[in-house]
Amino acid sequence: MAIDHARAWYRGDCHVHSYLSKGADLTPAQLAAEARAAGLDFIAVTEHNTPSAWDDWAALAGDDLLVIPGQEVTTYTGHWLALGVSPGEVVEWRYGVRDDAVDRHLAQVRRSGGLCVAAHPHAPYPSGVFTYPFHGFDTVEVWNGLWASDLPWNADNEAALAEWGRGLAHDLHRGSWRPAMGNSDAHLTGQLGTPHTVVLSEGRDAAALLAAVRAGRSWIAESAAIEVAFEATAADGRAGVGERLRTGGEPAAVRLEVRGVPSGSITLHTERGTILREPLPVDGPGLVEWRTSAAESAFVRAEIRHPDGRMAALTNPVVLF
Repeated sequence: MAIDHARAWYRGDCHVHSYLSKGADLTPAQLAAEARAAGLDFIAVTEHNTPSAWDDWAALAGDDLLVIPGQEVTTYTGHWLALGVSPGEVVEWRYGVRDDAVDRHLAQVRRSGGLCVAAHPHAPYPSGVFTYPFHGFDTVEVWNGLWASDLPWNADNEAALAEWGRGLAHDLHRGSWRPAMGNSDAHLTGQLGTPHTVVLSEGRDAAALLAAVRAGRSWIAESAAIEVAFEATAADGRAGVGERLRTGGEPAAVRLEVRGVPSGSITLHTERGTILREPLPVDGPGLVEWRTSAAESAFVRAEIRHPDGRMAALTNPVVLF
């Protein structure tokens, strides 16, 4: 498989299950076909506590679809994703928050060059609710598609987003914030890619993509039909999602363009909460421009919703200083 070294936006779903996981019934070949049909550039295989069938997955990758090895680590008090582990590597899962074991296994994944994701923090079933602190993880899965019935957004995702958002200003101030990501947690036909994470990466290889996710150079989309362009500019330059913009004490101009969410709405958020709300047109792209400063806003992030309030897309923050 050729590796694309172009700096570009790549779409990927990093929480995917085949029939080897409980409650799933799709083969790797079926999932690979669905990934391609959904317009994805990469997926991460995250079977429950097993690397089985990796040879099958590796054979399904191609120049148009990168497959990253991973695992969903289903501990007794919350699940997490180990992304980018070595093929065949197993991460231990038989422990809970009172065992003080999770940090050791997070370190194992990082030694392999992998990424550790707090998965579906408010999943509505025993052991699915995440009781570990976020600060031990690289990213937080604020949008999980599996438990939303026939809709890819529900109250559990709303709670996860609010929890992540509440800690963002504090974490940014201390210099160690955790980006948000979204994945389908696909178990059944038609779920894969809803939602997925859109990543600005230096290339379409696992190391570059996971580095971009870790840095927060990403936004979350309900589908490939949605496009978002989000940046801030000041006298000294410009920055996009997950990047830092030096303002030099001068005003910063924030610009958000959205396609694919007719009659929806845009909100901008800072540490002061929701600071701007604008409607999107019935057809065509929507554009919002807003001015602020680093003194007023340590960061700006965006949410884009459908007319009924369901999430269509959301971004990681642009950081102002």
